[in-house]
Formats: sequence, C-alpha cells, structure tokens
Amino acid sequence: MNTEIEKGSKDLKLKRGNRSALIGAAFIMATSAIGPGFLTQTAQFTEQFAASFAFVVLVSIIFNIGAQVNVWRIIAASGMRGQDIANKVVPGLGYFIAIIVAIGGLAFNIGNVGGAALGLNVIFGLNVQYGTIICGIVASMIFLSKEAGAVVDKLTQILGVLMIIIVTYVAIKTQPPVGEALIRSIAPENPQLLLFPIITLLGGTVGGYITFSGGHRLIDAGIVGVDRLKEVTKSAVLGITIASIMRILVFLAVLGVVSKGIALDPSNPAASAFKSGAGMIGYKFFGVVLLAASITSVVGAAYTSVSFLKTLHPFIEKYEKHTTMAFIIFSTIVMAIIGKPVKLLVLAGSLNGLILPITLGVILVASKRKDIVGEYEHPKWMLILGILVVIIAGYAGAMSLSSIF
Repeated sequence: MNTEIEKGSKDLKLKRGNRSALIGAAFIMATSAIGPGFLTQTAQFTEQFAASFAFVVLVSIIFNIGAQVNVWRIIAASGMRGQDIANKVVPGLGYFIAIIVAIGGLAFNIGNVGGAALGLNVIFGLNVQYGTIICGIVASMIFLSKEAGAVVDKLTQILGVLMIIIVTYVAIKTQPPVGEALIRSIAPENPQLLLFPIITLLGGTVGGYITFSGGHRLIDAGIVGVDRLKEVTKSAVLGITIASIMRILVFLAVLGVVSKGIALDPSNPAASAFKSGAGMIGYKFFGVVLLAASITSVVGAAYTSVSFLKTLHPFIEKYEKHTTMAFIIFSTIVMAIIGKPVKLLVLAGSLNGLILPITLGVILVASKRKDIVGEYEHPKWMLILGILVVIIAGYAGAMSLSSIF
C-alpha cells in the first residue's frame, strides 16, 4: 500500500515537473525574444516607419511560427540539440553553428546586461556602471542553485507576466491609432524600405540562440521523443503567443506616442516613448520592463549559448553552470568597459538574423533524415512554411548586409 502511495506521489511530482518545464521552456523562449534589443529596435523603427511597422511585426510573427515550431519538433523527435543535429547533417557543421550562435549570444548578452543596468538607472537613478556589475552578479548567481533549471523556469514566468501587464497599461494610455496599424499591417507604405527592419527584428526575436532556447530546455528536462510532440508543440505555441502579444503591445505603445508627432530620445528611444505616453509613472514602469526583459534575456542567452558550446569540449559539459556564470561575467566586464548598448543591440539583432537561414535550413534538412528523426513524419505545411522563412530571411539578410556595414 505504502509502495503504491509513494509511486503515485512520484508520478504526480514528475507530471508537475514536466508541466513546469514545458511552461518554463515557453517562457524562456518568449522572454529571450523580448529583451532590451527588441524594445530598442521596436521604438527606433516605429518612430521611423510609424504604422507601417505593423507589417514588420506581422511578418516577424509568421516567421516566428515557421521557425520555432519546426525547430522544437525536430529537436524533440531526434532527442538531440541543434549543434548535434547539424553535425549529423554535415559533419563539422555543428561546431561552426555552435561558435556563431555563441558569438551572437555573447553580443546580445553584453547589450542585455547593459539594458538591465539602464533599467536600474531608470527606476532608482543608479549609476549605469554600478548597475551593470550588480545585474551581472545577480544573473550569474541564479546558476549557483542545484535546481538552476527550475529557478530559470519560475523567474522567466513571473517576469514575463509582469512585463505584459505593464506594457498593456502603457499601450492603453498612449491611445494608438489601432485602425491605421491594422491597415498598414497588410498594406505598408514603401515596403521595400522594410527589409532591414524585418531582418533586424527577426534576428532580435527569432535568430541565433533564441530559436533553440526552448527546445534545449526541454532536452535538459528529458522531454523528448515522438510521443511527447503534442506537449512540445503546445509549449512552442504558448511561447510564440506570449512573444507575439508583447511585440504587438510594445509597438502600439510607441505608435501612440510617435503618431502625435512626439520625437523620441535617440539615446533611449523606448524609455522616452513610455515617459511621453504615460508620464513619470510610465517612465518608471519602463525601467521595470527593461530590467525584467534584460535579466530574463541575460539568463536565456547565457543558458542557450553554453548549451551549444557543450559540444565543443567535455570540460564545458562537465562544468556547465560555471561556464554559464563565466559567460555572464565576461559580458558584464565588456559592458562595464565599453558602455553604450543601444547600437550594439541593433547590430546584434541584424547579425543573429543572418544566422537564422543557416540554422533553420539545417533543421529542415534533418526533418527528412531517418537517421536523425527515425520514422517520424514531419508535417508538409511546417516544412513549406520553414522553407519560405529560410528563403525570405536569407534574401533579406543578403540585402541588409550593406545596411549593417
């Protein structure tokens, strides 16, 4: 009798743990996509393109679906991380992808730590350099816990919900022209000028490490196999939904300000939008959103980048937590010395967007390889949507190279 009770208790704990990991994977992906880079990029481009930026937001959501669902399902079906899949597709390619993803993650992380410091500066008036050091220490300490994965899950969920609540309030206060935004989402003015914003937003919200953050979290939680694909897909859809809601709300909050002819401060465009739209309380709220977005992105970028680097050397896998902490500390030191994260965040988004066609292309090839996914049959509509994303992201990336330089 006692044995049955113990077994039932263990099964209940396992189910709760799996549910927590599935929700946590969705939030780590979503909050990684909603970092300070996204806030900065959205504010800058909304000021530049006004309601027509709605088209970029819509395209990025569609591409997000095409990238995320493909990646999550193939990772789950194969039970392998992205770099290991790539090594199966083309021997050695996984090492190259691991390095470029980690470099992109590092570039973002330097900006993320700076974003967290700016958040503290907005809320408390704290010196940005001191704020950088504090945020770096706090973020790295998360990985000292024996249950670091569970801590990351819970942290991203709490801060993710907090961000949505605050940005909803600001979006209501700024009273954006929603009707015009809806029209421009399918009929933008000067669509040819939107290529660079599309690839930049893609890189900042889908590119590089972000696409793999949720899938790699599920591997670490042991949620893999064809029989778990339904749960994995639900988790991916939840993450996409959370990220999409935030994208739309931030865009509308900023549009409500710039549509009234108010110019944004180029040194911190998103902060000035929140301040102009909702006064000093909006400005303080922005600080909270920026801090939450930055800390969750620091954690997500470091966690996922190191999950790629584990393939390079057994030492990294053995000391994964210490390597993750070192990744954050190095980002903090660079940010404290260099400063000025705004330009770096836009550039990092552009570079990560260039990585997307390579990584997603590899996943799509893997979906047809039985030595990787076994007897699993990947849905054709997912494959076609994924191919479309690769082609358009590749073209947009090539066209935007001159703009990046």
